[in-house]
Amino acid sequence: MMKTKFQLKNPMPNLNKPVALDAAIVLAVLGGLIGVSITGGYTQFIIGLVAITTILCVGLNVLYGLTGLVSLGQVGFFAIGAYASAILTLAGLNFWLSLVASSVIAGFAGCLLALSAVRMAGPFLAMVTIAFAFIVEHGAIEWRALTGGQNGLMGFPMPELFGYMLSETDLVMLCVILGGVALLAFRRLVTSGWGMAMTSMRDAEIAASSLGYNAFVVKATGFAIAAAMAGLAGALFAPLMMFIAPSNFPLSQSILYLFAVILGGAGTVLGPLVGATVSVMLPEMLADFAEYRLLIFGALLIVVLLIAPRGIVGVVERFIPLKKRKVNATPAAEIEAGLKAYTKSDGLVVDDISIAFGGVKAVNSVSFTAKPGQVTSIIGPNGAGKTTLLNIISGFYKPTEGAVGIGDQDIAGKPTDFAARNGIARTYQATRLFENMSVVDNVIAGLPVGRFGNPFSAIASDENRNHAAGLLAFCGYQGDIDARAGDLPHVDRRLVEIARSLATRSGVLLLDEPAAGLMHADKVSLSKLLRQLADAGITVVLVEHDMEMVMGISDQILAVDAGTPIIFGSPQAVQSNPQVIAAYLGDGKMKARPRPIPFEAGESPVIETLRLTAGYGAAPVLQSVDIKVRQGEMVALLGANGAGKSTFLTALAGLLRPVKGQIVLNNEYIHAFAPHQIVEQGLILVPEGRQVFPELTVRENIELGAYKQPKPVSADELEAILKRFPRLRDRINSPAGLLSGGEQQMMAIARGLVAKPKALLLDEPSLGLAPAMVEELYAILGELRDDGVTILLVDQMATMALSVADYAYVLEQGQVVAEGPASDLRQDERLIAAYLGGSEQGDKKQEKVAVGDV
Repeated sequence: MMKTKFQLKNPMPNLNKPVALDAAIVLAVLGGLIGVSITGGYTQFIIGLVAITTILCVGLNVLYGLTGLVSLGQVGFFAIGAYASAILTLAGLNFWLSLVASSVIAGFAGCLLALSAVRMAGPFLAMVTIAFAFIVEHGAIEWRALTGGQNGLMGFPMPELFGYMLSETDLVMLCVILGGVALLAFRRLVTSGWGMAMTSMRDAEIAASSLGYNAFVVKATGFAIAAAMAGLAGALFAPLMMFIAPSNFPLSQSILYLFAVILGGAGTVLGPLVGATVSVMLPEMLADFAEYRLLIFGALLIVVLLIAPRGIVGVVERFIPLKKRKVNATPAAEIEAGLKAYTKSDGLVVDDISIAFGGVKAVNSVSFTAKPGQVTSIIGPNGAGKTTLLNIISGFYKPTEGAVGIGDQDIAGKPTDFAARNGIARTYQATRLFENMSVVDNVIAGLPVGRFGNPFSAIASDENRNHAAGLLAFCGYQGDIDARAGDLPHVDRRLVEIARSLATRSGVLLLDEPAAGLMHADKVSLSKLLRQLADAGITVVLVEHDMEMVMGISDQILAVDAGTPIIFGSPQAVQSNPQVIAAYLGDGKMKARPRPIPFEAGESPVIETLRLTAGYGAAPVLQSVDIKVRQGEMVALLGANGAGKSTFLTALAGLLRPVKGQIVLNNEYIHAFAPHQIVEQGLILVPEGRQVFPELTVRENIELGAYKQPKPVSADELEAILKRFPRLRDRINSPAGLLSGGEQQMMAIARGLVAKPKALLLDEPSLGLAPAMVEELYAILGELRDDGVTILLVDQMATMALSVADYAYVLEQGQVVAEGPASDLRQDERLIAAYLGGSEQGDKKQEKVAVGDV
């Protein structure tokens, strides 16, 4: 049977969004003017109220829809504008001048509020704006000499224009026209550098700061615009009402304004108009239920948020076909020539940098020079201070001493946006894209390097789009440049973030674990890209755990441990340095702790994984891992940072669902169980970083471990725990947050033990602890092993773990590359290779040539 293909005779044409929006706004204004001209009385008043509310909501849309800041005090600025206009016109000032003055006064009040408000977030910001609204309301009540108190103000002269006194109809028409102007201005603002800065700050403040945007300036600008627009709306409200009093400006009105923005569509151009229309018209339609107005609005808002979180306009936009803009990506040769033209200065000079947190030096007297045209890598075990060092260079931390030089500029201690504007670009461990922007707009956001530009000029010009598309192609991105960045797979997110960094035209590029979570082929492509960037003259500073990649592309490497530099030199020198090997594997001084009675492994394992594969995105972190842990056995899982050790424990605990394979606990498959069900089965995780509840006491933290047990922790059980961990006895009633790191680790293990585990998973118990505390902790682990506790241990210090383990597995890039009795693996060269990369690196020059053949 032949299928018939139906097609509309006149399908809706694809629309140019800016032109379509402008046309819609003009039509809405014309409709409003026609409505005013053919109606009168109360209907005209309602149309004017819709127009005034639209003006206010446009400002609130800038603050909330673009900048992401919630204000529940807009009615305060509205009142300031109304009273300012009323007082000034009663004093004899021209209406048009009072209109401007009211906006300026409200905007100035917004700037003053922003000084404290923008430094807060969430409920604290909302509380500050609520307090502001209360202050304005009660100020209007108490300042009777100026505001008339509860009696209010009235008798305002009608506006005049060239000697003609405007009628009420004319005034409403003015409101409609100004409402349209506000919408058109917002349409241009949202596509300008100003709108780009605000939406960037909303989606990812840290990333926006590292592109050169000053967070305070961006947020304060949003506050000032929102306040000025509210003031303008208030200045129109006074002559429209012909009477104002504090009762006109209740706090509940601020909630309705925010409701209107969300209902219409936060961040959309027409959202304020739609939201204002609904919020003004709905009470008129439900006049018989006035006392239930807020209840009805609240219920409607919940429905909208559940069904259409982007508001009414957001839903409609999904069904309107839009023209896809053509792009002619800048050729790769031109992009590469542009990279070579970037300001290179003398590279990056880090001189004797130190920083301490709580008395502990995270970075201690680190010095190195990263030269243009070279890849300089920073390596070290977990907690060595690598990311902290990048944070100092890029301005997130202020060092206690030392200097960071780029060219003739010392940027140490300067803000992040200052560092970005002076040639520092940055990527992050967890990619920080602007999720709600398109891919190409993410890259365009880096082009201004913090400059706002013309508020009414589109930043996504054809020239900028072509350049951004060229940067994306140069970095290897092959997807849709107009796709939403939040929907990208992991590897594409990495490439977009690098392209965005290159858009800033910075001479120094800092990369924090860019290869994390990538497949082998993607790592090869990334290595070629980084080498290509260095060969173009950019100073590349790389923090990476993939030692094969680091050794293959680096010109020089800085190795650090516990914040202190070990060696700065060639890959070969670093790879063979005894101190570097000791930093990764331990110094070998810790003697093995043999069992008093030789361990005899049982036949049936307590824990067994069968071809376990798991990951966080498209690239699996673990690939077909088979591991067994028998009753009473302590097994160590070893490997370099990023090998998949913690991911393996996370998968066992049910916090990460495996992609393939099976997990067996005491002959029962548990890989599909929820985390709490796995705890009930007796598999207990003591996570990396202790994860204590700082406000609870030590006793309460320990007792929480028995939450899934049929009975709470008894006095005898608690006493047995305290005998095993005597340091906790004197701290039993102290808040856990006041304990040292070692004491918190002991408490975390104690919390796991009271759960009566069939197997205990320990993730990095020695991380961040002093050597003496590590010795004490490992002595306790040896006792637990001797008492028959089944333990799977992950620790960055391999020799420590092997000193107490019966058996060990070595992971490299998510696969088991070695296994055997712990005593044998202590001398196995494969262990060193797994931590510091294979020994067959080849000739350095040949490697560079091969990498350069892209």
